[in-house]
Amino acid sequence: MTRHMKRVAAPKSWPISRKGSKFVTRPLPGPHSLETGIPINIILKDILKLAKTSREVKTILNDGKVSINGITRKEPKFNAGILDIVNLKGVGNYIILFDSNGKLRLKETKNDEKTKFVKIMNKTVLRGKVTQLNFIDGTNLLIDKDAYKVGDSLILDGKSVVKHLKFEKGATVYLTGGKHVGKLGILDEIKSFKGMQQDKVVLNLGKEKAETLKKYAVVVDKGFENE
Repeated sequence: MTRHMKRVAAPKSWPISRKGSKFVTRPLPGPHSLETGIPINIILKDILKLAKTSREVKTILNDGKVSINGITRKEPKFNAGILDIVNLKGVGNYIILFDSNGKLRLKETKNDEKTKFVKIMNKTVLRGKVTQLNFIDGTNLLIDKDAYKVGDSLILDGKSVVKHLKFEKGATVYLTGGKHVGKLGILDEIKSFKGMQQDKVVLNLGKEKAETLKKYAVVVDKGFENE
């Protein structure tokens, strides 16, 4: 894999200028796709404007000033993504979200770097009947008693479950894709289909209703702020 990509070919979700230098950093493979994640190098240079050059980014990272979800990261090409918590020592904590135009952005958050939302993408039963929950950010959690379903969300403090948010009618959901990306809605109906057709959900978005793919909906608590 090449180290860079042409700036004009970068994902539309990246909030960067299409002019300027010809190339931008290509992120390393990880749990987030190109569209739902963005490398630390671009976060520090193009979004937060904390560095002007890649050399300055490396200095910041080598000093241990950047952590993602509580883990110090020193690789400029590390791909931080949707709902990740970015901690910058001496600056603050940010959560990565989509705006209503589908652009990734960093919003200041009161949560510390170890407290975050995670969506359960799938579950695996391991030896000894221990269940492993696999999350949207590529991390996982081992649990003895499984009270969770795929699609539910958890609020974690490190490896401890602070709150269980069920994917059910009446839940508040945040949309990570589709026509209504970046919006909050109330889950009104879940439409399940057999075969190749993807499951969908119907949401109340203020005074209107909208239908979108189930995979875009992440359950959040009522205090979640996306603006």
